[in-house]
Amino acid sequence: MIQQRRCTSWVVLLLIGVWHCTAHADAYDPPPTYYNAATGTGATLKSQLNSIIKVETAMSYDAARSSLQITDADPNNPGHMLTVYDRTSLNVAAINPSGPIPGWDSGTTWNREHTWPQSRGIANTSAPDGSDLFALRPALTANNGDRGNLNFGGAYGAQAAGVVTDGGSSKWYPGDADAGMIAREEFYMAVRYDGTEANTTDLELFNGNPTTSQGLGDLSRLLEWNYAAPPDMFERKRNQIIFDQFQHNRDPFTDHPEWVWSVFVNQTNDSQLSIAGSTVNSDGSSTRNVDLGRVFVNAVVPAAQSFTINKSDSNGTYYGVTTAGEATSSLSGRFNNMRTNQTDSKTVSIGLSTSTSTAGLKSGSVTIDNLDVTTGGGSGHGANDANDIFNVSLTVLDHSTPSFASNSASNSLTHDFGHVPIGAGSSAFTFDVYNLLATAGYTADMDFDSVVPAGNSSAFSTDIAASAGSLVLAGGSGHTFMSSLAATSIGTFSATYMLNFSDENLPGALNKSISLMLTGSTFLAGDYNGDNVVDAADYVVWRHTEGESVTAYAAADGNGDGIIDDGDFDVWRSNFGQTATGSGALVASSVPEPTSTVLILATVIAAVVHRGRRGHRLDQ
Repeated sequence: MIQQRRCTSWVVLLLIGVWHCTAHADAYDPPPTYYNAATGTGATLKSQLNSIIKVETAMSYDAARSSLQITDADPNNPGHMLTVYDRTSLNVAAINPSGPIPGWDSGTTWNREHTWPQSRGIANTSAPDGSDLFALRPALTANNGDRGNLNFGGAYGAQAAGVVTDGGSSKWYPGDADAGMIAREEFYMAVRYDGTEANTTDLELFNGNPTTSQGLGDLSRLLEWNYAAPPDMFERKRNQIIFDQFQHNRDPFTDHPEWVWSVFVNQTNDSQLSIAGSTVNSDGSSTRNVDLGRVFVNAVVPAAQSFTINKSDSNGTYYGVTTAGEATSSLSGRFNNMRTNQTDSKTVSIGLSTSTSTAGLKSGSVTIDNLDVTTGGGSGHGANDANDIFNVSLTVLDHSTPSFASNSASNSLTHDFGHVPIGAGSSAFTFDVYNLLATAGYTADMDFDSVVPAGNSSAFSTDIAASAGSLVLAGGSGHTFMSSLAATSIGTFSATYMLNFSDENLPGALNKSISLMLTGSTFLAGDYNGDNVVDAADYVVWRHTEGESVTAYAAADGNGDGIIDDGDFDVWRSNFGQTATGSGALVASSVPEPTSTVLILATVIAAVVHRGRRGHRLDQ
């Protein structure tokens, strides 16, 4: 079945749940079941269509004087009617308005033109084929006389109606505006009338310039016009009016111009559609991924991109264009044509109609379906030509956010290295900087642009600057930095580092900063009385506080373990003689040799005893 074939061509979209086989009908589409019996191809399809459209309400030739004013009304000019062969907008409201048939003046201004001339097979105007509204058109009387009963002919394109020489014979060209419509009306007549009804003959179309006794030509030109000029809204509306208000049947080739090849040519249509620049598979399918890029939330949706749809081989065809998801296409519907007797191409703009108010992937697809129904052209041709698909996407990103915490916004961090012995250096302080995850998979990358230090930055050592200008953090990821107190001089120090970040390089990128503060102080190891000299007086401090528990590095806690004990004596002993200058810089002094230790200690003890005795005497 033709309808079944169309359904199976959408398998890909069915899998993602964005398409169903029933197309959205417009005001001029046939009822959903009207063509259900049209399941074949070739002669079978022709016979099936004959049975479908033969069920009609017969109209009289006389009634056409009024009905044509309705079927061919100018949609853009009330009270006017469009005439055949020139699309003149005729003011029928001004013709004999008070007469028995308003708008009709007995053929003086216009008459009822048989586009299939009576002399070419129509018995008389009282027969069904002589009054069928699909073959009757209003024509200016002068033009009607010019045409006579000439066969149709002439190449489509930029021509006005008139007599042309085509194939060595005089023929009638109906004008570009009417050529496609005229062709489909004659296809209708050739299918509708097979001579089985009383007072009718078998109407047939022929190539070349058939005689009046044979039928109507030129079939090859009618085929050309069908594929060059798809049904416009005037033709489709006329088809609907005849169906709704008058004959209650339809022109199947206005509804389905793609059926023409199978009915009137052969079953080996060789057309193959593909997306230019894409790989064409053996089944004729091709795919193009259209990436509209990355934008930030609330940004303008990027413009649609233009692509080319190619038709290889020479036969004409029609193709349907459907969108799914949020995709847009400059081409749509079933009435998209590719010309016959040549390769052909069409330009299409593919984009998205979406909102960027939230982060995420915005996407959709556009499917190109070759609507030809013939299967004899081989794999990838005609009805065997698999669909061509545009997959279009846009990535909408949340802005990046620098933070010292992984799961919440923290734009400042302070670390105190405490009281550190000069020359020993501090233990390393490590910290992380994160690009906070706003929406999983859709948070902008974050660039670390620069670091600006302030304060006593020379007192600290960091690896922050080494990453500036090169580090990029994806959403949810972090990077570990290290810092330490240099402890090269005595003092209390504080430095602030402003870390500057920005979104990845896209329009609308934001700049953001976070700040790090480092503090700490240093002292001369073993200098327990704070006079910047490690000497015997510091031993006295140690001796008087030995055994006490204190805050790290307080009093004579030289090793920072919080207990004044022999370990702190060792600190004093190993730093004995060290001196700090007025600027706090350490001045190395010769540490006594181990053999001199006893002398030093004796001196110290003597000093202690001497001071103790003096104090004793003062107390007395």
